Amino acid sequence: MRELPDVAYTHAGRFHADDVFSAALLKILKPDIAIRRVPALPEDFSGFAFDIGWGEFDHHQSGAPARENGVPYAAFGLLWREFGPSILGEVEAGRMDERFVQPIDLDDNTGCGGVIPDIIADFNPRWDSEDPPDRRFDQAVELARQILQNRLDCILATGRAYKVVKAGLKKMKDKILVLDVCCPWKPFAAKSAAKFAVYPSQRGGWSAQCVPAPEGGGLKCPFPQEWAGKTAEELSALTGLETIRFCHNNRFLVAAGTKEDARAACLLALKIAKEEAAAAATQQDAPR
Repeated sequence: MRELPDVAYTHAGRFHADDVFSAALLKILKPDIAIRRVPALPEDFSGFAFDIGWGEFDHHQSGAPARENGVPYAAFGLLWREFGPSILGEVEAGRMDERFVQPIDLDDNTGCGGVIPDIIADFNPRWDSEDPPDRRFDQAVELARQILQNRLDCILATGRAYKVVKAGLKKMKDKILVLDVCCPWKPFAAKSAAKFAVYPSQRGGWSAQCVPAPEGGGLKCPFPQEWAGKTAEELSALTGLETIRFCHNNRFLVAAGTKEDARAACLLALKIAKEEAAAAATQQDAPR
């Protein structure tokens, strides 16, 4: 990864998510880097600049680069293209660009808006305020740095969870993935044969969750409709499981007091789904 200087320059005046997140990324890479906002760069400038000066990390000049999908680069995207792969690796850096960086770049190039760009824009001083713009910029950068660092930490943590989930999938029975730790599992389980995942709940006890389908946003096997939103007493009577205590109204999550009951709830859901599918097929084949 290229070495960063002690000082980086960007434009003064009103700031946007593009230059704010660019500064945040540089602060993550080099915490002591100074970001200086200037109206313009001198003609003979040879330092490090972004979002100003038509250099390597600016995008206002004619012929500025765009991605293969047509989304034009802004300063944040250009910096991420340079430094992102060294943080996350090529594959995850590409996903991060698609899901997080591109919407910010698109807003800066088109003014289309978005939740994050709007939040950052709100840090600019009001029209009738005497707040120093640079102070407000620094506040926006600190928030952006926290958001960006959290996102990077989550992606890296998901990568570390891969070995844990992979080991669980190798030992999986009845299409139920059982984990002894609560860690990110969905990205890996969705592409597997697993239909449910059982893991320790951060609220105590155990959770059983439906594995999402790889495409379309649905669930491979939702919990039974008659369980949805029922009380613990009703669920126990319906299932015969002593410690079952919750089934989400949208049928993707069950909570139980023990791992055994959480897994048993998944087995029962699979049995009911199979019976319902068989009944539906019989009804469809029946003469009319």
